[in-house]
Amino acid sequence: MVTVKRALLSCHDKTGLEAFAKELAALGVELIASGGTAQVLQQAGLRVTSVEQFAGITEQLDGRVKTLHPKIHAGILARRDDPAHVTSVGPSGLIDLVVVNLYPFEQTVQRNGVTFAEAIEQIDIGGVTLLRAAAKNFAHVAVVSHPQQYAEVAEALRRGRGQLPERLAQQLAQHTFALTSRYDTHIAGFLSGPSAEPAARAVLPPRASIHVVQRQPLRYGENPHQLGGWYGEASVTPWGLGTLQQLQGKELSYNNLLDLDAALRVVRELNEPACVIIKHHAPCGLAIATEIEAAYGRAYACDTASAFGGVVGFNRPVDRTTAERLVSTFLEVIVAPSVEPAAAGRLAKKTSLRVVTVEWPVRLPQAPEWRQLLGGWLLQDPDVASEPPEAFRVATKRAPSAQERADLLFAWMAAKHVQSNGVVIVKDGATVGIGQGQPSRVGSVRLAVEKAGANSRGAVAASDGFFPFPDGVQALAAAGVTAVIQPGGSMRDTEVIAAADAANLAMLITGIRHFRH
Repeated sequence: MVTVKRALLSCHDKTGLEAFAKELAALGVELIASGGTAQVLQQAGLRVTSVEQFAGITEQLDGRVKTLHPKIHAGILARRDDPAHVTSVGPSGLIDLVVVNLYPFEQTVQRNGVTFAEAIEQIDIGGVTLLRAAAKNFAHVAVVSHPQQYAEVAEALRRGRGQLPERLAQQLAQHTFALTSRYDTHIAGFLSGPSAEPAARAVLPPRASIHVVQRQPLRYGENPHQLGGWYGEASVTPWGLGTLQQLQGKELSYNNLLDLDAALRVVRELNEPACVIIKHHAPCGLAIATEIEAAYGRAYACDTASAFGGVVGFNRPVDRTTAERLVSTFLEVIVAPSVEPAAAGRLAKKTSLRVVTVEWPVRLPQAPEWRQLLGGWLLQDPDVASEPPEAFRVATKRAPSAQERADLLFAWMAAKHVQSNGVVIVKDGATVGIGQGQPSRVGSVRLAVEKAGANSRGAVAASDGFFPFPDGVQALAAAGVTAVIQPGGSMRDTEVIAAADAANLAMLITGIRHFRH
Protein backbone atom coordinates (compact mmCIF):
# COMPACT_ATOMS: atom_id res chain seq x y z
CA MET A 1 0.00 0.00 0.00
CA VAL A 2 1.09 3.57 -0.69
CA THR A 3 0.31 5.91 2.20
CA VAL A 4 -0.42 9.42 0.96
CA LYS A 5 0.27 12.24 3.42
CA ARG A 6 1.82 14.85 1.15
CA ALA A 7 1.09 15.62 -2.52
CA LEU A 8 2.90 17.72 -5.11
CA LEU A 9 0.65 19.21 -7.81
CA SER A 10 1.87 20.92 -11.00
CA CYS A 11 -0.69 20.86 -13.81
CA HIS A 12 -0.91 22.69 -17.12
CA ASP A 13 -4.44 21.33 -17.66
CA LYS A 14 -6.52 22.42 -14.66
CA THR A 15 -9.58 20.32 -15.62
CA GLY A 16 -11.03 18.74 -12.47
CA LEU A 17 -8.04 19.85 -10.41
CA GLU A 18 -9.92 21.86 -7.80
CA ALA A 19 -12.34 19.05 -6.97
CA PHE A 20 -9.53 16.49 -6.77
CA ALA A 21 -7.41 18.71 -4.52
CA LYS A 22 -10.40 19.20 -2.20
CA GLU A 23 -10.76 15.41 -1.98
CA LEU A 24 -7.09 15.17 -0.98
CA ALA A 25 -7.40 17.96 1.56
CA ALA A 26 -10.47 16.30 3.11
CA LEU A 27 -8.33 13.20 3.67
CA GLY A 28 -5.73 15.29 5.49
CA VAL A 29 -3.20 15.33 2.64
CA GLU A 30 -0.79 18.29 2.70
CA LEU A 31 -0.74 20.12 -0.66
CA ILE A 32 2.37 21.48 -2.35
CA ALA A 33 1.91 23.21 -5.68
CA SER A 34 3.80 25.20 -8.26
CA GLY A 35 3.02 28.52 -9.97
CA GLY A 36 -0.40 28.70 -11.58
CA THR A 37 -1.52 25.46 -9.93
CA ALA A 38 -0.91 26.93 -6.46
CA GLN A 39 -2.80 30.09 -7.43
CA VAL A 40 -5.86 28.12 -8.62
CA LEU A 41 -5.97 26.04 -5.44
CA GLN A 42 -5.51 29.06 -3.15
CA GLN A 43 -8.37 30.86 -4.93
CA ALA A 44 -10.48 27.77 -4.22
CA GLY A 45 -9.83 28.30 -0.51
CA LEU A 46 -7.35 25.48 -0.06
CA ARG A 47 -4.26 25.67 2.12
CA VAL A 48 -1.26 25.26 -0.18
CA THR A 49 2.51 25.38 0.27
CA SER A 50 4.35 26.72 -2.75
CA VAL A 51 7.20 24.74 -4.28
CA GLU A 52 9.53 27.67 -3.49
CA GLN A 53 8.56 27.58 0.19
CA PHE A 54 8.88 23.81 0.40
CA ALA A 55 12.30 23.66 -1.26
CA GLY A 56 13.60 26.95 0.11
CA ILE A 57 14.38 28.36 -3.35
CA THR A 58 13.47 31.30 -5.53
CA GLU A 59 12.02 30.92 -9.02
CA GLN A 60 14.61 31.04 -11.82
CA LEU A 61 14.52 31.30 -15.62
CA ASP A 62 10.81 32.17 -15.74
CA GLY A 63 9.95 29.13 -13.64
CA ARG A 64 11.80 26.60 -15.77
CA VAL A 65 13.80 25.10 -12.89
CA LYS A 66 11.60 25.49 -9.83
CA THR A 67 10.75 21.76 -9.54
CA LEU A 68 14.24 20.64 -10.66
CA HIS A 69 15.61 20.70 -7.11
CA PRO A 70 17.31 17.98 -5.03
CA LYS A 71 14.92 18.41 -2.09
CA ILE A 72 11.90 17.79 -4.28
CA HIS A 73 13.31 14.80 -6.11
CA ALA A 74 14.82 13.31 -2.94
CA GLY A 75 11.34 13.51 -1.40
CA ILE A 76 9.91 11.61 -4.36
CA LEU A 77 12.66 9.03 -4.87
CA ALA A 78 13.24 8.10 -1.20
CA ARG A 79 12.37 4.49 -0.36
CA ARG A 80 10.20 4.31 2.73
CA ASP A 81 11.61 0.86 3.63
CA ASP A 82 15.18 2.19 3.72
CA PRO A 83 15.91 3.96 7.06
CA ALA A 84 18.89 5.77 5.52
CA HIS A 85 16.66 7.29 2.84
CA VAL A 86 14.05 8.41 5.38
CA THR A 87 16.69 9.86 7.70
CA SER A 88 18.38 11.70 4.83
CA VAL A 89 15.18 13.30 3.61
CA GLY A 90 13.32 13.56 6.91
CA PRO A 91 9.61 12.83 7.38
CA SER A 92 8.70 16.42 6.51
CA GLY A 93 10.46 16.11 3.15
CA LEU A 94 8.73 12.98 1.84
CA ILE A 95 6.33 13.40 -1.12
CA ASP A 96 3.85 10.54 -1.48
CA LEU A 97 1.72 11.63 -4.46
CA VAL A 98 2.76 13.47 -7.63
CA VAL A 99 -0.02 15.02 -9.74
CA VAL A 100 1.38 16.40 -12.99
CA ASN A 101 0.24 16.87 -16.57
CA LEU A 102 2.47 18.20 -19.31
CA TYR A 103 2.70 21.17 -21.63
CA PRO A 104 0.55 20.37 -24.70
CA PHE A 105 3.39 19.81 -27.19
CA GLU A 106 1.41 17.51 -29.51
CA GLN A 107 -1.57 19.87 -29.69
CA THR A 108 0.71 22.86 -30.25
CA VAL A 109 2.51 21.41 -33.29
CA GLN A 110 -0.82 20.48 -34.90
CA ARG A 111 -1.96 24.11 -34.96
CA ASN A 112 -1.86 25.89 -38.28
CA GLY A 113 0.92 28.46 -38.48
CA VAL A 114 2.76 27.41 -35.32
CA THR A 115 6.41 28.47 -35.45
CA PHE A 116 9.39 26.27 -34.71
CA ALA A 117 10.27 28.43 -31.67
CA GLU A 118 6.71 28.17 -30.29
CA ALA A 119 6.83 24.41 -30.58
CA ILE A 120 10.19 24.12 -28.80
CA GLU A 121 8.88 26.28 -25.96
CA GLN A 122 6.16 23.67 -25.33
CA ILE A 123 8.64 20.90 -24.54
CA ASP A 124 8.08 20.13 -20.87
CA ILE A 125 11.19 19.38 -18.80
CA GLY A 126 10.28 19.63 -15.13
CA GLY A 127 6.95 17.85 -15.51
CA VAL A 128 8.44 14.86 -17.31
CA THR A 129 11.18 14.61 -14.69
CA LEU A 130 8.68 14.62 -11.82
CA LEU A 131 6.53 11.99 -13.50
CA ARG A 132 9.43 9.64 -14.20
CA ALA A 133 10.80 9.97 -10.67
CA ALA A 134 7.44 9.16 -9.09
CA ALA A 135 6.73 6.32 -11.53
CA LYS A 136 10.09 4.70 -10.79
CA ASN A 137 9.33 4.73 -7.05
CA PHE A 138 5.74 3.48 -7.47
CA ALA A 139 6.09 1.07 -4.54
CA HIS A 140 6.16 4.12 -2.24
CA VAL A 141 4.82 7.03 -4.32
CA ALA A 142 1.68 7.32 -6.45
CA VAL A 143 1.70 9.28 -9.70
CA VAL A 144 -1.31 10.81 -11.46
CA SER A 145 -0.58 11.98 -15.00
CA HIS A 146 -4.03 12.71 -16.44
CA PRO A 147 -7.23 14.35 -15.13
CA GLN A 148 -9.20 11.25 -16.14
CA GLN A 149 -7.44 9.40 -13.31
CA TYR A 150 -8.63 11.76 -10.56
CA ALA A 151 -11.93 10.03 -9.82
CA GLU A 152 -10.42 6.52 -9.55
CA VAL A 153 -7.56 7.68 -7.33
CA ALA A 154 -9.84 9.74 -5.07
CA GLU A 155 -12.22 6.80 -4.65
CA ALA A 156 -9.34 4.42 -3.86
CA LEU A 157 -7.94 6.83 -1.27
CA ARG A 158 -11.36 7.17 0.37
CA ARG A 159 -11.78 3.40 0.55
CA GLY A 160 -8.24 2.93 1.83
CA ARG A 161 -8.41 5.83 4.29
CA GLY A 162 -5.48 7.58 2.70
CA GLN A 163 -3.80 4.51 1.24
CA LEU A 164 -3.64 3.30 -2.37
CA PRO A 165 -3.32 -0.37 -3.33
CA GLU A 166 0.11 -1.17 -4.73
CA ARG A 167 -1.51 -2.71 -7.83
CA LEU A 168 -3.17 0.63 -8.66
CA ALA A 169 0.09 2.48 -7.99
CA GLN A 170 1.87 0.17 -10.45
CA GLN A 171 -0.84 0.70 -13.08
CA LEU A 172 -0.51 4.47 -12.68
CA ALA A 173 3.26 4.17 -13.10
CA GLN A 174 2.88 2.07 -16.24
CA HIS A 175 0.52 4.64 -17.73
CA THR A 176 3.00 7.39 -16.86
CA PHE A 177 5.98 5.74 -18.56
CA ALA A 178 3.83 5.09 -21.65
CA LEU A 179 2.83 8.76 -21.64
CA THR A 180 6.36 10.14 -21.28
CA SER A 181 7.61 7.74 -23.95
CA ARG A 182 4.93 8.94 -26.37
CA TYR A 183 5.70 12.54 -25.47
CA ASP A 184 9.39 12.14 -26.32
CA THR A 185 8.54 10.23 -29.50
CA HIS A 186 6.36 13.11 -30.72
CA ILE A 187 9.15 15.58 -30.03
CA ALA A 188 11.69 13.44 -31.88
CA GLY A 189 9.26 13.03 -34.77
CA PHE A 190 8.64 16.77 -34.94
CA LEU A 191 12.36 17.53 -35.03
CA SER A 192 12.86 15.13 -37.94
CA GLY A 193 9.56 15.70 -39.72
CA PRO A 194 7.90 18.25 -41.96
CA SER A 195 7.25 20.65 -39.07
CA ALA A 196 10.97 21.01 -38.40
CA GLU A 197 13.41 23.35 -40.07
CA PRO A 198 13.68 22.50 -43.79
CA ALA A 199 17.28 21.31 -43.52
CA ALA A 200 16.22 18.61 -41.07
CA ARG A 201 13.85 17.03 -43.61
CA ALA A 202 16.49 16.00 -46.17
CA VAL A 203 16.32 12.29 -45.19
CA LEU A 204 14.18 9.95 -43.14
CA PRO A 205 15.25 9.84 -39.48
CA PRO A 206 18.00 7.32 -38.60
CA ARG A 207 15.87 6.21 -35.65
CA ALA A 208 12.08 6.21 -35.62
CA SER A 209 9.27 4.86 -33.48
CA ILE A 210 5.54 5.25 -32.95
CA HIS A 211 3.33 4.67 -29.93
CA VAL A 212 -0.22 3.46 -30.31
CA VAL A 213 -3.03 2.62 -27.93
CA GLN A 214 -5.79 0.11 -28.44
CA ARG A 215 -9.07 1.60 -29.58
CA GLN A 216 -10.89 -1.70 -29.42
CA PRO A 217 -10.19 -5.43 -29.64
CA LEU A 218 -11.41 -7.22 -32.76
CA ARG A 219 -13.01 -10.65 -32.96
CA TYR A 220 -9.94 -11.85 -34.85
CA GLY A 221 -7.43 -10.74 -37.47
CA GLU A 222 -7.52 -11.55 -41.18
CA ASN A 223 -8.46 -15.13 -40.29
CA PRO A 224 -10.29 -16.59 -37.27
CA HIS A 225 -7.14 -18.24 -35.90
CA GLN A 226 -5.35 -14.84 -35.65
CA LEU A 227 -5.73 -12.30 -32.85
CA GLY A 228 -6.64 -8.81 -34.02
CA GLY A 229 -6.90 -5.33 -32.52
CA TRP A 230 -7.57 -1.78 -33.69
CA TYR A 231 -5.02 0.78 -32.53
CA GLY A 232 -4.55 4.50 -32.96
CA GLU A 233 -1.68 6.89 -32.45
CA ALA A 234 -1.64 8.15 -28.89
CA SER A 235 -1.93 11.88 -28.17
CA VAL A 236 -2.63 12.77 -31.80
CA THR A 237 -5.80 14.62 -32.75
CA PRO A 238 -8.03 11.93 -34.31
CA TRP A 239 -8.42 12.09 -38.08
CA GLY A 240 -9.52 9.75 -40.85
CA LEU A 241 -10.63 6.43 -39.38
CA GLY A 242 -9.74 7.80 -35.95
CA THR A 243 -12.97 9.86 -36.12
CA LEU A 244 -15.12 6.89 -37.10
CA GLN A 245 -18.57 6.62 -35.55
CA GLN A 246 -20.52 3.39 -36.05
CA LEU A 247 -24.23 4.03 -36.48
CA GLN A 248 -25.43 0.44 -36.81
CA GLY A 249 -24.51 -3.11 -37.67
CA LYS A 250 -22.21 -5.84 -36.49
CA GLU A 251 -18.84 -5.20 -34.91
CA LEU A 252 -16.21 -4.03 -37.39
CA SER A 253 -13.66 -6.64 -38.39
CA TYR A 254 -9.96 -6.42 -39.21
CA ASN A 255 -10.69 -6.81 -42.92
CA ASN A 256 -13.51 -4.24 -42.77
CA LEU A 257 -11.06 -1.66 -41.46
CA LEU A 258 -8.52 -2.38 -44.20
CA ASP A 259 -11.27 -1.90 -46.80
CA LEU A 260 -12.55 1.27 -45.11
CA ASP A 261 -9.04 2.70 -45.27
CA ALA A 262 -8.85 1.90 -48.99
CA ALA A 263 -12.26 3.48 -49.62
CA LEU A 264 -11.45 6.74 -47.84
CA ARG A 265 -8.13 7.09 -49.66
CA VAL A 266 -10.03 7.06 -52.97
CA VAL A 267 -13.12 9.22 -52.39
CA ARG A 268 -11.23 11.91 -50.45
CA GLU A 269 -9.44 12.76 -53.71
CA LEU A 270 -12.61 13.60 -55.65
CA ASN A 271 -14.55 16.86 -55.60
CA GLU A 272 -17.62 15.64 -57.51
CA PRO A 273 -20.15 13.32 -55.81
CA ALA A 274 -18.27 10.01 -55.87
CA CYS A 275 -18.63 6.38 -54.87
CA VAL A 276 -16.08 3.60 -54.65
CA ILE A 277 -16.70 -0.08 -53.95
CA ILE A 278 -13.84 -1.96 -52.30
CA LYS A 279 -13.37 -5.71 -52.18
CA HIS A 280 -10.34 -7.34 -50.55
CA HIS A 281 -8.64 -3.96 -50.13
CA ALA A 282 -8.90 -3.07 -53.83
CA PRO A 283 -11.39 -1.00 -55.86
CA CYS A 284 -13.80 -3.01 -58.01
CA GLY A 285 -15.81 0.05 -59.08
CA LEU A 286 -15.41 3.83 -58.95
CA ALA A 287 -17.56 6.58 -60.42
CA ILE A 288 -18.50 10.24 -60.22
CA ALA A 289 -21.89 11.74 -61.07
CA THR A 290 -24.08 14.72 -60.25
CA GLU A 291 -25.77 12.74 -57.45
CA ILE A 292 -24.36 9.97 -55.24
CA GLU A 293 -27.19 7.59 -56.16
CA ALA A 294 -26.04 7.69 -59.77
CA ALA A 295 -22.39 7.45 -58.70
CA TYR A 296 -23.18 4.27 -56.73
CA GLY A 297 -25.10 2.74 -59.63
CA ARG A 298 -22.26 3.39 -62.06
CA ALA A 299 -19.59 2.11 -59.64
CA TYR A 300 -21.66 -1.02 -58.97
CA ALA A 301 -22.10 -1.68 -62.70
CA CYS A 302 -18.33 -1.94 -63.19
CA ASP A 303 -18.21 -5.38 -61.54
CA THR A 304 -21.48 -6.53 -60.03
CA ALA A 305 -20.10 -9.92 -59.02
CA SER A 306 -17.20 -8.46 -57.05
CA ALA A 307 -19.38 -5.76 -55.48
CA PHE A 308 -21.32 -8.47 -53.60
CA GLY A 309 -20.13 -8.29 -49.98
CA GLY A 310 -18.10 -5.13 -50.62
CA VAL A 311 -17.40 -1.95 -48.69
CA VAL A 312 -18.96 1.19 -50.21
CA GLY A 313 -17.47 4.64 -49.70
CA PHE A 314 -19.05 8.03 -50.45
CA ASN A 315 -17.79 11.61 -50.27
CA ARG A 316 -21.30 12.99 -49.75
CA PRO A 317 -24.06 12.27 -47.18
CA VAL A 318 -26.16 9.19 -47.91
CA ASP A 319 -29.77 10.13 -48.78
CA ARG A 320 -32.87 7.94 -48.73
CA THR A 321 -32.87 7.31 -52.49
CA THR A 322 -29.31 6.02 -52.33
CA ALA A 323 -30.13 3.96 -49.24
CA GLU A 324 -32.92 2.22 -51.14
CA ARG A 325 -30.39 1.06 -53.74
CA LEU A 326 -27.81 0.07 -51.15
CA VAL A 327 -30.11 -2.34 -49.33
CA SER A 328 -30.96 -4.18 -52.54
CA THR A 329 -27.73 -6.18 -52.40
CA PHE A 330 -25.50 -7.68 -49.71
CA LEU A 331 -22.85 -5.22 -48.51
CA GLU A 332 -20.48 -5.36 -45.54
CA VAL A 333 -19.95 -1.68 -44.69
CA ILE A 334 -21.05 1.78 -45.85
CA VAL A 335 -18.89 4.81 -45.01
CA ALA A 336 -19.82 8.44 -45.67
CA PRO A 337 -19.46 11.90 -44.12
CA SER A 338 -23.00 11.53 -42.74
CA VAL A 339 -26.29 9.69 -43.20
CA GLU A 340 -29.56 11.56 -43.53
CA PRO A 341 -32.27 10.52 -41.01
CA ALA A 342 -34.57 9.07 -43.67
CA ALA A 343 -31.68 7.07 -45.08
CA ALA A 344 -30.69 5.83 -41.62
CA GLY A 345 -34.20 4.50 -41.09
CA ARG A 346 -34.06 2.57 -44.35
CA LEU A 347 -30.57 1.19 -43.75
CA ALA A 348 -31.57 0.09 -40.23
CA LYS A 349 -33.76 -2.60 -41.75
CA LYS A 350 -30.51 -4.39 -42.67
CA THR A 351 -29.48 -5.03 -39.08
CA SER A 352 -26.17 -6.70 -39.90
CA LEU A 353 -25.06 -3.95 -42.30
CA ARG A 354 -22.36 -1.81 -40.75
CA VAL A 355 -22.90 1.92 -41.35
CA VAL A 356 -20.16 4.32 -40.25
CA THR A 357 -19.34 8.00 -40.63
CA VAL A 358 -16.05 9.93 -40.47
CA GLU A 359 -15.25 13.62 -40.16
CA TRP A 360 -15.01 15.34 -43.53
CA PRO A 361 -12.92 16.35 -45.35
CA VAL A 362 -10.37 13.62 -44.68
CA ARG A 363 -6.98 15.32 -44.64
CA LEU A 364 -3.86 14.11 -46.37
CA PRO A 365 -1.65 11.71 -44.40
CA GLN A 366 1.44 13.43 -43.06
CA ALA A 367 3.40 10.89 -41.04
CA PRO A 368 5.60 8.29 -42.77
CA GLU A 369 4.04 4.91 -43.52
CA TRP A 370 5.30 1.72 -41.86
CA ARG A 371 5.31 -1.85 -43.17
CA GLN A 372 6.63 -4.87 -41.35
CA LEU A 373 9.06 -7.30 -42.95
CA LEU A 374 10.35 -10.61 -41.64
CA GLY A 375 13.02 -9.25 -39.34
CA GLY A 376 12.67 -5.58 -40.25
CA TRP A 377 10.56 -2.60 -41.22
CA LEU A 378 10.06 -0.34 -44.22
CA LEU A 379 9.40 3.36 -43.83
CA GLN A 380 8.37 5.79 -46.56
CA ASP A 381 6.67 9.13 -47.09
CA PRO A 382 2.98 8.77 -48.01
CA ASP A 383 2.15 8.94 -51.72
CA VAL A 384 0.55 12.38 -51.70
CA ALA A 385 2.34 13.88 -54.70
CA SER A 386 0.09 16.30 -56.55
CA GLU A 387 1.26 16.43 -60.14
CA PRO A 388 -0.26 19.24 -62.25
CA PRO A 389 -2.19 17.77 -65.21
CA GLU A 390 -1.02 20.60 -67.44
CA ALA A 391 2.50 19.19 -67.09
CA PHE A 392 1.48 15.85 -68.63
CA ARG A 393 3.03 15.43 -72.08
CA VAL A 394 1.13 14.47 -75.22
CA ALA A 395 3.41 11.74 -76.64
CA THR A 396 1.39 10.76 -79.72
CA LYS A 397 0.53 12.47 -82.98
CA ARG A 398 -3.07 12.82 -81.84
CA ALA A 399 -3.85 14.82 -78.70
CA PRO A 400 -6.76 13.65 -76.52
CA SER A 401 -10.12 15.37 -76.93
CA ALA A 402 -11.55 17.35 -74.02
CA GLN A 403 -13.76 14.38 -73.00
CA GLU A 404 -10.88 11.93 -73.35
CA ARG A 405 -8.63 14.16 -71.27
CA ALA A 406 -11.21 14.43 -68.48
CA ASP A 407 -11.60 10.64 -68.41
CA LEU A 408 -7.83 10.14 -68.58
CA LEU A 409 -7.32 12.29 -65.48
CA PHE A 410 -10.05 10.37 -63.64
CA ALA A 411 -8.51 7.06 -64.74
CA TRP A 412 -5.06 8.21 -63.61
CA MET A 413 -6.40 8.98 -60.14
CA ALA A 414 -8.12 5.58 -60.01
CA ALA A 415 -4.95 3.75 -61.12
CA LYS A 416 -3.15 5.22 -58.12
CA HIS A 417 -5.40 3.21 -55.80
CA VAL A 418 -5.56 -0.20 -57.50
CA GLN A 419 -3.07 -2.94 -56.73
CA SER A 420 0.01 -2.84 -58.94
CA ASN A 421 0.35 -3.89 -61.72
CA GLY A 422 -2.80 -1.91 -62.37
CA VAL A 423 -4.71 -0.97 -65.51
CA VAL A 424 -8.03 0.89 -65.34
CA ILE A 425 -10.49 1.42 -68.19
CA VAL A 426 -12.82 4.43 -67.80
CA LYS A 427 -15.77 5.83 -69.72
CA ASP A 428 -17.63 9.03 -68.85
CA GLY A 429 -16.30 9.30 -65.31
CA ALA A 430 -16.79 5.68 -64.29
CA THR A 431 -14.55 2.63 -64.25
CA VAL A 432 -15.80 -0.08 -66.61
CA GLY A 433 -12.89 -2.52 -66.25
CA ILE A 434 -10.10 -2.95 -63.70
CA GLY A 435 -7.13 -5.28 -63.99
CA GLN A 436 -4.81 -5.33 -61.00
CA GLY A 437 -2.32 -7.39 -59.06
CA GLN A 438 -1.10 -9.31 -62.10
CA PRO A 439 2.57 -10.32 -62.52
CA SER A 440 2.67 -8.75 -66.00
CA ARG A 441 1.35 -5.45 -67.35
CA VAL A 442 -0.29 -7.10 -70.35
CA GLY A 443 -1.99 -9.56 -67.98
CA SER A 444 -3.63 -6.61 -66.18
CA VAL A 445 -4.65 -5.18 -69.57
CA ARG A 446 -6.33 -8.44 -70.57
CA LEU A 447 -8.17 -8.68 -67.25
CA ALA A 448 -9.39 -5.07 -67.50
CA VAL A 449 -10.56 -5.62 -71.09
CA GLU A 450 -12.34 -8.82 -70.09
CA LYS A 451 -14.15 -7.02 -67.25
CA ALA A 452 -15.11 -4.08 -69.48
CA GLY A 453 -16.38 -6.14 -72.41
CA ALA A 454 -18.16 -3.97 -74.97
CA ASN A 455 -17.74 -0.94 -72.69
CA SER A 456 -14.08 -0.76 -73.77
CA ARG A 457 -15.15 0.80 -77.07
CA GLY A 458 -14.69 4.57 -76.89
CA ALA A 459 -13.20 4.33 -73.39
CA VAL A 460 -9.78 5.43 -72.10
CA ALA A 461 -7.22 3.56 -70.00
CA ALA A 462 -4.64 4.33 -67.32
CA SER A 463 -1.66 2.27 -66.26
CA ASP A 464 0.00 2.82 -62.87
CA GLY A 465 3.41 1.90 -64.35
CA PHE A 466 4.99 2.13 -67.77
CA PHE A 467 4.28 -0.32 -70.59
CA PRO A 468 7.45 -2.44 -70.97
CA PHE A 469 6.35 -3.66 -74.42
CA PRO A 470 3.89 -2.47 -77.07
CA ASP A 471 1.61 -5.49 -76.47
CA GLY A 472 -0.38 -3.81 -73.69
CA VAL A 473 -1.23 -0.75 -75.79
CA GLN A 474 -2.03 -2.98 -78.78
CA ALA A 475 -4.44 -5.06 -76.67
CA LEU A 476 -6.19 -1.89 -75.45
CA ALA A 477 -6.50 -0.54 -78.99
CA ALA A 478 -7.91 -3.86 -80.21
CA ALA A 479 -10.60 -3.63 -77.51
CA GLY A 480 -11.66 -0.17 -78.74
CA VAL A 481 -9.85 2.04 -76.21
CA THR A 482 -9.09 5.44 -77.77
CA ALA A 483 -6.64 7.09 -75.33
CA VAL A 484 -4.10 6.02 -72.71
CA ILE A 485 -2.29 7.69 -69.81
CA GLN A 486 0.86 6.17 -68.34
CA PRO A 487 4.08 7.25 -66.55
CA GLY A 488 6.52 6.51 -69.39
CA GLY A 489 10.16 5.69 -68.75
CA SER A 490 10.37 2.29 -70.44
CA MET A 491 13.39 1.40 -72.58
CA ARG A 492 10.81 0.74 -75.31
CA ASP A 493 8.83 3.97 -74.96
CA THR A 494 9.48 4.76 -78.62
CA GLU A 495 7.97 1.40 -79.68
CA VAL A 496 5.02 1.83 -77.30
CA ILE A 497 4.25 5.32 -78.61
CA ALA A 498 4.60 4.08 -82.20
CA ALA A 499 2.04 1.35 -81.46
CA ALA A 500 -0.35 4.00 -80.10
CA ASP A 501 0.15 6.14 -83.22
CA ALA A 502 -0.47 3.14 -85.47
CA ALA A 503 -3.84 2.62 -83.77
CA ASN A 504 -4.64 6.38 -83.72
CA LEU A 505 -4.60 6.39 -79.92
CA ALA A 506 -3.89 9.54 -77.94
CA MET A 507 -1.35 9.10 -75.15
CA LEU A 508 -0.41 11.24 -72.17
CA ILE A 509 2.91 10.69 -70.35
CA THR A 510 2.84 11.76 -66.69
CA GLY A 511 6.50 11.29 -65.75
CA ILE A 512 5.48 9.91 -62.35
CA ARG A 513 4.22 6.49 -61.27
CA HIS A 514 1.94 5.38 -58.42
CA PHE A 515 2.63 1.76 -57.45
CA ARG A 516 0.52 0.34 -54.62
CA HIS A 517 1.70 -3.05 -53.43
